[in-house]
Amino acid sequence: MDAIARDIAFDTLLDDIQFRSFAYFLGATNVGNGLVADSSRPGSPASIAAVGLALSIWPVGVERNWMGRAAAAARTLTALRFLWRAPQGPEPDASGYKGFFYHFLDMETGRRAWKSELSTIDTALLMAGVLAAARYFDRDDEAEAEIRNLADALYRRVDWRWALDGGATVSHGWRPERGFLRYRWEGYNEALILYILGLGSPSFPLPPESYRAWLSTLRWRRVYGQELLYAGPLFVHQLSHLWIDFRGIADEFMRARRFDYFENSRAAVYLQRDYAIRNPKGFRGYHAEGWGFSAGDGPGPSRRTVAGVRQRFYGYAARGVPYGPDDGTLSPWAAVASLPFAPQIVEPLVRHYHRSGTGEGERCRFTASFNPTWAGMDDADPGWVSPALVGVNQGPVVLMIENHRSGFPWRLMREAPAIVAGLRRAGFTGGWL
Repeated sequence: MDAIARDIAFDTLLDDIQFRSFAYFLGATNVGNGLVADSSRPGSPASIAAVGLALSIWPVGVERNWMGRAAAAARTLTALRFLWRAPQGPEPDASGYKGFFYHFLDMETGRRAWKSELSTIDTALLMAGVLAAARYFDRDDEAEAEIRNLADALYRRVDWRWALDGGATVSHGWRPERGFLRYRWEGYNEALILYILGLGSPSFPLPPESYRAWLSTLRWRRVYGQELLYAGPLFVHQLSHLWIDFRGIADEFMRARRFDYFENSRAAVYLQRDYAIRNPKGFRGYHAEGWGFSAGDGPGPSRRTVAGVRQRFYGYAARGVPYGPDDGTLSPWAAVASLPFAPQIVEPLVRHYHRSGTGEGERCRFTASFNPTWAGMDDADPGWVSPALVGVNQGPVVLMIENHRSGFPWRLMREAPAIVAGLRRAGFTGGWL
């Protein structure tokens, strides 16, 4: 990459980053059934969350002139038809049950893979994409009408009440071998969108009491002098925001604190940058333009001595700050997906990685996790770089860059009846709502 290329306009740089992440879905989709591989690793099963992200980014591709509307509609229709016809039932090799889908599906057959759980959160992310497709493909032609009909049928089929398992809050999931998982969606987490979609259901809606029960588990904290609804990994502060514009709208919890979830995410992003500047563990590559801590792969699990210090390195982990886990692994894709919250500190990070050459190549560090501490004291060694790209990392990059640039995904979903109904039943008021 030459010197001129390193100084390209920021909007041009965003074009490049956004399209690279969009291209992941072009290559990772089975065009015969619309399923999307969880990662670029050979033999990877489909992730239903990645399918939901694909359904959400095809409209972005059309608006950015990366693909034609007819091609996007065809891909969308293929996926929705397959999801609607995929076997639903209590059998352990079905695709789903009660309208929910298993976390991972076989890329060819669509049957349950890896003995995974029937995932409530991943089904919610899938349904967000289903509803985005229904909103975008609004023309009066046969294909787009079928998209809307299938999307409505898929959303109506999800039995959110069943997922309560007799409790006030929603279960993480269910397995045919053992029943419901013992964990529930409580505490601040990515399930904000799950509760909103569940409340907005026209067929099996969650009762408003379930949202109040979730709110009762939230804890306000002070970290580095900033008060916020704390969660360590960045993805928690991003996923619900891919589709919902939380600027200026607030539920009972946030109104009491004169805050909103968008401002909360902004505070969390600044906390991440501040932690990297403090760098309490002395990891390489941490500074004001080097941060991004979220769920993702790492170089471990292992222990090794680096610069005379015995360090523990993790494999896949939900890395968070300031309370960990932290092993020197950075996920700049998570920082890039924070662009709408804090462009003043994300733009310098993007430029830093670009100018240092870490944005080059198919496995560029904009969109893959890396760990420079793994290199030890060898300045010429870039350290560990993830050998795979992951769909649930790539999708947020596309959608949040677009929300920053044009607000298109947010505007699209403001008119989604399920989103509006869910927000209102949750007690949100103000702003665009």
